[in-house]
Amino acid sequence: MATFTSHSPAETESLGECWGRVAQTGLVIGLSGDLGAGKTQLVKGIARGLGITVRVHSPTFTLVNEYGGGRLRLFHLDLYRLETRGQMASAGLEEFLQPDGVTVIEWAERWINCGLRIADCGLFMQAKIEIVGETERKIIYDDFGA
Repeated sequence: MATFTSHSPAETESLGECWGRVAQTGLVIGLSGDLGAGKTQLVKGIARGLGITVRVHSPTFTLVNEYGGGRLRLFHLDLYRLETRGQMASAGLEEFLQPDGVTVIEWAERWINCGLRIADCGLFMQAKIEIVGETERKIIYDDFGA
């Protein structure tokens, strides 16, 4: 595990950009952290690292946003509104565990807490973002060489 202390949203985005630059097809990144921790900020950086130039925003109400135009496609999932195994299953999100590109799952712990396995997908990286101060975040993640 690696730890990164971010002092601003821009630093959080920069870490994500590093991840995006080295990401490989099939990578699934599970993000956890409280509301406002910076999960979407990290995804914005991943998109930038993949060469995606369109605006990235949280898919809270659509569950999935897909972004193309970069080196790899980005599938951005947000499980905030899903609470049960049945809701997860009926949402049909399993296809994103073997992505033709990169999948980032916000609120990944909800998937795991429902007894579903993300880590079976192959290339899996987990990151937890902890709020330390108004703009300071501690990001603990599986170091995959970024």
